Amino acid sequence: MDRLTLPTATRIAAIEIDNYRTKTFVLDARLDALPGQFVMAWLPRFDEKPFSLVSADPVTLMITAVGPFTTLVHQLAVGDRLWIRGPFGRGFDVASDQQRQALVGGGYGVAPLYWLAQQQAAKAAAIHVVIGARTKRDVLYAERFARQVPPVTLHITTEDGTAGTRGVVTDALEPLLASRQIDGVYACGPHGMLAALERLGTEHGVPCQLSWEAYMRCAIGICGACEHEGHVLCMDGPVLRTLQGMVAPA
Repeated sequence: MDRLTLPTATRIAAIEIDNYRTKTFVLDARLDALPGQFVMAWLPRFDEKPFSLVSADPVTLMITAVGPFTTLVHQLAVGDRLWIRGPFGRGFDVASDQQRQALVGGGYGVAPLYWLAQQQAAKAAAIHVVIGARTKRDVLYAERFARQVPPVTLHITTEDGTAGTRGVVTDALEPLLASRQIDGVYACGPHGMLAALERLGTEHGVPCQLSWEAYMRCAIGICGACEHEGHVLCMDGPVLRTLQGMVAPA
């Protein structure tokens, strides 16, 4: 499939349990897409929500049960149908090979970064993956990153110190930036985290590509629900590029 403009039924091919409230759903579909793009998932007569792609071939979605729609999706089983449309938005753009990259994910923001790491593993000079979570129970995809070949350098931070280093992702990233070990930062997560990374990138003169979470409703730039600092994220983003204080679509 190139792009689905209307909701199209897919079948759930596999379900993996990631933690106490997160599952990864593998669908029997493929899309022509890039890491950082998203799809809208729909359940008839109920609701539609956006999800970053963990993979496009096959379509894979990380879904955390945080509300009525995602709780209902968690009740689905292998063989059940889930409708999707997309892909939408602008994904990550990695311009050059042999780049030393930092991939920074907060909570379920790690979803598009796992695909990005897989795609860039053979090209990048080095990849540092920084995963942030509140507690050990909330850490996502650490085992997947740890199994990746070629290997990445994995940094885990938790706010309570129950896994990795006590603190937040900027505590792990700032020393890497200060020692000039990083050429580019790629991140997805809560707005507060991304704003802090944006400031760090500007301070150290390192370009950032930041995937901003937002309430995507139409996914085609009409409703304006996902406006962020003058950008309509479903069209201009969700990935925005930052260099020396200037923000533009990636």
